[in-house]
Amino acid sequence: MHALIATPYEDEYLLLCAHSPRAVKIPASKYMELRQAVTRADTTPAWLTDTALKAWDLNLTGHRVSTAVRVRHPGRFRHSRGTWEINLGCDYDCEHCYLGEKRFEGLTRPRKKHLLRVMRDAGVVWLEITGGEPLIDPDFPSAYRYAHRLGMVVELLSNGSRLWHEPTMNLLTTYLPAKLTLSVYGASAETYDGLTRRRGGFRKFTRGLDNAVAAGLNLELSLIITRRNAHEQHEMRAWADRLGLPWREYANMSPTIHGGAETLPTQSPEHLTQRAPFTGCPAGQTFFHADPHGRASICKVGRDPSVDLDTEGVEGLARLGAIADSLMLRTGGCAGCTLSGSCRVCRPMARIFQEAKAPLVNYCQHGQPKEITR
Repeated sequence: MHALIATPYEDEYLLLCAHSPRAVKIPASKYMELRQAVTRADTTPAWLTDTALKAWDLNLTGHRVSTAVRVRHPGRFRHSRGTWEINLGCDYDCEHCYLGEKRFEGLTRPRKKHLLRVMRDAGVVWLEITGGEPLIDPDFPSAYRYAHRLGMVVELLSNGSRLWHEPTMNLLTTYLPAKLTLSVYGASAETYDGLTRRRGGFRKFTRGLDNAVAAGLNLELSLIITRRNAHEQHEMRAWADRLGLPWREYANMSPTIHGGAETLPTQSPEHLTQRAPFTGCPAGQTFFHADPHGRASICKVGRDPSVDLDTEGVEGLARLGAIADSLMLRTGGCAGCTLSGSCRVCRPMARIFQEAKAPLVNYCQHGQPKEITR
């Protein structure tokens, strides 16, 4: 399979490695040279072998361009990034999960591949596959391989529960993800299994994490902080540091995608963080999200209205920009807000909090305690 991807990106051209987040800019003339070299079965030119060796330690000497590089054509739209919930089904039952009812349903295997072709034709280069838990979907291996073959740089979001499984690790070490982000729910079996409501979950996770580290996968840890595991916050940080892995913390839970507020009591109030002021977002403009049924929305939060990519194909994405503009308007409970200029929550996120009838303190500056001035 190809090691590199050459692709247009907005008004530039990039050379990418399928298993790395690093990108190298190339002139338009070099991109056109590669397009022509593919049809002529040329060997890799010196500039390409030098770049591959310096940027990614890849030796392409003597390789043909047609086998070493996937040359992407310009997409129909500006949507270069996408996320895809391959399925909402999960082997965990976390009480804080924003998915609510995690139903195991979605497209058939052929329709999943059709969706990936639509995303490719739209211009998606960077694809994040998530769930539910993506690694338990029976169609994940074929879809994951297919996304690579289409010339996408694939990242994965996972709970890591299947990384102990030899066929799964064989797949991920053969087709390396650009990044694998794993959620961490505790530093002990008692806490981890209690939060995920799955006995033996911690044992499987630690075994899988060790496998992924040993395999040299590009890992990042998401430390999920809730009432149940907040007492192990420092232990989770120390665990990541011992492994030499980058990590981020997430403590601000949102209502479910169905508008339910049952997730909010799981928050640890002393660990909630202030978001930066919302100044805009590329959702729906250069980025979109696809759910298990192939419905494209501006993001995981603003799911309605959506575009049915399975039936409409890539042409349906022409409407997504207007949908994004309409969803970003400060309407409903936020109309006329005097703090809108410094608001830290995008309108789609505020909307789901409002639909869940959540207290203002969960998402709105009006609900924050007022500072006392003397």
